[in-house]
Amino acid sequence: MSANSAERPRSLDVVLVKAGRTKIRYAAELLTDDGTRIAVRAPWSGAGVRDLGFVRFEPGDVFTEYYWRDRWYAVKEVRAATGALKGWYCDITRPATLSGGELVVEDLDLDLWRSADGTDVRRLDEDEFAESGLTESDPEAAAAAMAALDELEALATVEGGLESLLA
Repeated sequence: MSANSAERPRSLDVVLVKAGRTKIRYAAELLTDDGTRIAVRAPWSGAGVRDLGFVRFEPGDVFTEYYWRDRWYAVKEVRAATGALKGWYCDITRPATLSGGELVVEDLDLDLWRSADGTDVRRLDEDEFAESGLTESDPEAAAAAMAALDELEALATVEGGLESLLA
């Protein structure tokens, strides 16, 4: 189904798994699925406001989320209720799987934020990643996760870099 399809949008559940347990589950609208990349749109699903210091996620915010079946990350474009771009929140994950009405993604703790104007690019949760034990329990996955974070950071520091993934 394409974003311009006359068909009714398909709803699915995004299931974020962390350390073998469901961290969050929320409803999203499937925008596109080309067999490799899946795009969905969902409102902020948190309870109330989440202020990270460098960005606030709040009711009314809209996330357009991009997941890949062959990449170790997800990129989420974050817009305020007014439509103003806040930035991109990127999760380092195992490749996504879509089965039935569930898009399942395993969060590997590492994250990256890029502000809308590109002046703030920051790696997040490296301490949680180190504490997760993934480096010892699954060194190949840990290496893939670090490579994905490095790739996203490189893209985030050049104009149009992250956006090129979403076109």
